[in-house]
Amino acid sequence: MTPQEIQAALEAIIYAADEPATLDQIAKALGVEKTEARAGLDLLVAAYSTDDHGIEVRKVAGGWKFYTKAQHHDVVRKFIKSLQPPLRLTMPALETLAVIAYKQPATAPEINEIRGVNVGGVLKTLLEKRLITTAGRKEVIGRPILYRTSKQFLMRFGLSDLEELPSLKEFEQLAQAALGSDEGIAPTEPELQPNSELAATSDAVPVNREGNSSAEVLASGETNDLAELGDDTAETGDAAHAASAGGGKSDPS
Repeated sequence: MTPQEIQAALEAIIYAADEPATLDQIAKALGVEKTEARAGLDLLVAAYSTDDHGIEVRKVAGGWKFYTKAQHHDVVRKFIKSLQPPLRLTMPALETLAVIAYKQPATAPEINEIRGVNVGGVLKTLLEKRLITTAGRKEVIGRPILYRTSKQFLMRFGLSDLEELPSLKEFEQLAQAALGSDEGIAPTEPELQPNSELAATSDAVPVNREGNSSAEVLASGETNDLAELGDDTAETGDAAHAASAGGGKSDPS
C-alpha cells in the first residue's frame, strides 16, 4: 500500500471504530508493520491539525479516535444538548470520582474516610454512568470491593492514560469542560454521614449498572470545593500521584 492509501484506510478505520483504535488493531487490519502504521497515523494527525478541519485525530485510552476541536466545543455542545440530555454529575459525584481517579484502586470505606460522608449511592451512580468500574476485592478482612476509573472515563475527559490527570485543583475545571460547562454540574443532593446507623452498609454497593436511578441517601455536611479535597489529601500527595498511574496501593481499611 502507498502512504496515501494507508492514510485513507486509517481514516476509515478510526471513523468506523466505536472505541479508540489501537496501533496493534490498525497494523493487523492493514497488514503492515507497526512502524509503517504509526507513520501513517502521524501523517493523518498532521493532516487534521490544520484549521481547514473541525475535527482532529487524538490519542486517547491507548488508541486513536476522532474528536471535535476545542474552538468548536460550544456549538457542538449546543447541538448535542438539542438531541439528548447531557451527562450531569452532582458535586458529591464529581468529588468522589476525583478521589477514585487519584487514589485508585480504592474501597468504599477508604473513600468514605477521605470525603467524610457515605458514598454508597454516589458509587452506584458512577457505575451506572460507566465512569468507574470494579477492580476485584482488597485482601483484607471483609474483602471490600475495589473501584477504579474506566475506559469511558478516559474517553469522556480526553485522556490518553491516567498519567495525564491534572492537579486536583484543576480537575473541577476539566470536568466542567468535559461534561458541559457549568451545566454539567447537577444540584448537590444530601449525603449520609458515615457515623449514622446506615453507614455499616457502605460496602454493600451494587457492582452492576442495572436500575433506573441512583440510591438516595439523607443527611447533611458536604465538601463543596475540590480544592478542599486537595488540602485534605496533601499529606499523601506523592502516593496519590503514583496511584493515578494505576500502580499505587490503597491505605488499609
